[in-house]
Amino acid sequence: MSSKMLFISTPFLAASLAVFCLTASAFGATRLPDDEVEALRDIGNTLGKKDWNFNVDPCSGESGWADPNPVKGSENAVTCNCSISICHITSIVLKSLDLQGTLPKDLGRLPFLQEIDLTRNYLNGTIPPQWGSMPLVNISLLGNRLTGPIPKEFGNISTLESLTVEFNQLSGELPRELGKLNRIERMLLTSNNFTGELPATFAKLTSLKDFRIGDNKFTGPIPDFIQNLTNLEKLVIQGSGLSGPIPSGIGLLENMTDLRISDLTNGTETPFPPLSNMKSLKILILRSCNIVGKLPDFLGGISKLKTLDLCFNKLTGDIPTSLSGAVKTDYIYLTGNLLTGTVPDWILEKGENVDLSYNNFTIESSCQQRTVNLFGSSSMGNVSTSVSCLRSNQCPKYFHSLNINCGGKEAKIKGITYEDDADSAGPSRFYQSRTNWAFSSTGNFMDDDRPTDSYTWTNATKLSAGSSELYMDARLSPISLTYYGFCMRNGNYTVGLHFAEIIFTDDNTSSSLGRRLFDIYIQGKLVHNDFNIVDEAGGVGKAIIKNFTASVTSHTLEIRFYWDGKGTTGIPYRGVYGPLVSAISVTPDFVPPSEGGSSTSAGTIVGIVVAVVAVIFLVLGVLWWKGCLRHKDKMDQDLRGLDLQTGSFALKQIKAATNNFDPSNKIGEGGFGPVYKGFLSDGTIIAVKQLSSKSKQGNREFVNEIGMISALQHPHLVKLYGCCIEGNQLLLVYEYMENNSLARALFDPEGCQLNLDWPTRHKIAIGIARGLAFLHEESRLKIVHRDIKATNVLLDKNLNPKISDFGLAKLDEEGTTHISTRVAGTFGYMAPEYAMRGHLTDKADVYSYGIVALEIVCGRSNSSYRQNPKEECFYLLDWALVLKERERLLELVDPRLGQKYDKGQVMTLINVALLCADVSPAVRPTMSSVVSMLEGKTSVDDLVLDASVSKSHDEMRIEAMRKHFQQSIETDTSCTMTKSMSLDGPWTASSSSTQDLYPLKLDSDYWEKRN
Repeated sequence: MSSKMLFISTPFLAASLAVFCLTASAFGATRLPDDEVEALRDIGNTLGKKDWNFNVDPCSGESGWADPNPVKGSENAVTCNCSISICHITSIVLKSLDLQGTLPKDLGRLPFLQEIDLTRNYLNGTIPPQWGSMPLVNISLLGNRLTGPIPKEFGNISTLESLTVEFNQLSGELPRELGKLNRIERMLLTSNNFTGELPATFAKLTSLKDFRIGDNKFTGPIPDFIQNLTNLEKLVIQGSGLSGPIPSGIGLLENMTDLRISDLTNGTETPFPPLSNMKSLKILILRSCNIVGKLPDFLGGISKLKTLDLCFNKLTGDIPTSLSGAVKTDYIYLTGNLLTGTVPDWILEKGENVDLSYNNFTIESSCQQRTVNLFGSSSMGNVSTSVSCLRSNQCPKYFHSLNINCGGKEAKIKGITYEDDADSAGPSRFYQSRTNWAFSSTGNFMDDDRPTDSYTWTNATKLSAGSSELYMDARLSPISLTYYGFCMRNGNYTVGLHFAEIIFTDDNTSSSLGRRLFDIYIQGKLVHNDFNIVDEAGGVGKAIIKNFTASVTSHTLEIRFYWDGKGTTGIPYRGVYGPLVSAISVTPDFVPPSEGGSSTSAGTIVGIVVAVVAVIFLVLGVLWWKGCLRHKDKMDQDLRGLDLQTGSFALKQIKAATNNFDPSNKIGEGGFGPVYKGFLSDGTIIAVKQLSSKSKQGNREFVNEIGMISALQHPHLVKLYGCCIEGNQLLLVYEYMENNSLARALFDPEGCQLNLDWPTRHKIAIGIARGLAFLHEESRLKIVHRDIKATNVLLDKNLNPKISDFGLAKLDEEGTTHISTRVAGTFGYMAPEYAMRGHLTDKADVYSYGIVALEIVCGRSNSSYRQNPKEECFYLLDWALVLKERERLLELVDPRLGQKYDKGQVMTLINVALLCADVSPAVRPTMSSVVSMLEGKTSVDDLVLDASVSKSHDEMRIEAMRKHFQQSIETDTSCTMTKSMSLDGPWTASSSSTQDLYPLKLDSDYWEKRN
């Protein structure tokens, strides 16, 4: 925050307190009006602020109403403006308190309020449009969980000077009405999900001094009207979604001190923008902007320049002599260009933190000189078997593996030694190991709240079960981190990249809201865009290994991690972003030759093998004779051939985690058996599914579930940690889902439901679609789930959906339609062709998804519950088709949403749902097409209604349906439940459960016959 903007948070606070003190001493105690006291009490309850002491005057500065010694970033104060006899609240600052409520709609009950600062809390919900009628000067909501759009009503706040909503989950297009804010000086919108083009009305924001829009999903080019904002001092457009070229008119912004533009989305080449008039520039970042041509002479004349970053462009020619004027610049990054000639002496002898790696300069004798990184900077090509800047021009031998404990000390894991990588690194650092690898790190952490940059990190959170010491430390990089393996034997390798997020937390605080995204390149090829460790691993502190295949043809392997401007940069504090990697393991996909050329004769090998096999058979025979193996016979037969990819748990571990299957830990019961909540020794919360001894499903479904889930890893599939097969115990260990099932969130009694706003529902619908698209089209095994329903969609702590319960899943032999003699699933969700004729394809899941999507919009279950068997049962799908015919689809929308939803998104989801639930499988789209339609990338096909729809419903039945679906969602607000339906646990019963969380009232014989 600029010093001037402390006019509210510091001088404003101090002045107000001073006024209070003077007036109080001169005229006696003043008092806050009762209506403002009550308003403050209600606002505190809404925010979740429970410790305000209303026994004293809120304007007194006592008892928690004002912090006498505020710490920067953690200020906590209610400030008043007091006259002779009365006070009014003018500022509420509540920073870093991890408040877990929502934003108060009735802030207008404090009519004199000018500042609301709720930075770094855990608030959710939307921004109230009612704030648009207040005389606010400063609004700061940085670092919360807010969703939805910025209200267009904010354009009416003529007094507004600062609007900060960075690091949230806001979405939608920016309201054009914001262009009316003629006093606005700061508009900070970084790290949200805003879409569309920047409104043309923003050209009128001529008072704007600080404008940040990085890490969003905007479209279109950087607008030319940017040149109208002549008072701009700071402009940040990094990873924003906007495309180039950089407008030439940007050079008119003569007051600019901090200009950061990076990672423009298209490949339009652009010349270096004319910035010669920006004499006050201190930070200039034009990274990955596709800039061509030579370095301009005016750069050396910007005397105040402290950071110059022109990495990953297409700059050519020599470094001009005029650039020597930048010798006092703290950081110069020219990595990844096409610069030629010799490296100037002023850089080699006086330059500080200069990175010239990956260019075409005349060859140099070393990879690092002082703080100048020269690796890969030569036109001769440093990355080869004969590297001029490495210690040897020839490889003494060729290696066929590589194991690095990134950022940590040497570790031995399962017999493999991971070399230490504890170098402190730096902004322009090349480091070479004792063996056959090196790394090059580029960049410094901008706006870092830490006293010194740290390029390694030690774990600050609990790791999940089974995580090794490899994940206790990690290496970080602000821009680019490249590991090189040299003197590698040519051939194909499996590159294992080990990750665990160890900086963010796994709790209900603002520190858990960080998002880290970066790109991964192997051998110069992008193999993963916008990699998110938490999403891929399924949570904070959870380890994940991503495997890639690499072909080594010139004895060199290159692995690069690159920050493309996305993700949060200020959670838990500023300067936290960029790549983080825990370890690297590279193994050959070929049989390495023996060391020194020695070999063992074939006869000797055969003899050894025969002897070993004979001993094994002897031992197994003895064990069999003693009866040790016989009870596992059937399980071994069931498990044979399964390529399991899960961990193994001992029964002792599971008993300790669940307190010996204590009934108080029971959170579900199904046909498969009970489900228990448990705590592993490291604190990881798990859900344990136990096969019941009286279950008729038995080993077949247990083995099926292990086989299905162990082969599947996806952010929208429930993660299986492992299994336990010991004695007569058959157990599955899953990740624990804090927010239970989608069914419980939508259909529970009103007092127990989760508050699912529209952006969250839309996110859930897209997440389920992505999970199914993976199962059907993207995974190595093509799988039909067969039982998609709201009960089988679980929600994690951030309300991300995950598909669970693979007990009924069937492999989908591509291009083949299955005829099933054993139909399994849930009535109301099963596709007609499957329920009636046993025809099973992935389109059966698409049908089920359509039903779930309608439930998400409506907030009601597809089939109604009948108290009287003679009463007619209504189906949500039938009602949707009637409303479609009558062009009144919006009547489906859950009344609990009010008018707070995106009409276009709602209509899209409903129409997609109806396509998915069409009676004809041929009409139903693929799930990848569903994802594209919901994300707005493709249009929704028109659904042609069957003429029989209208004929099948007479007016009386339609009226009965209307009354049924428009009645109150749930009149009973009681949350009374049994332990087996505890709200603090997920429902993970088998799909063939005898008791769903929200079961249809089917004949009990039905459940017995489902098998």
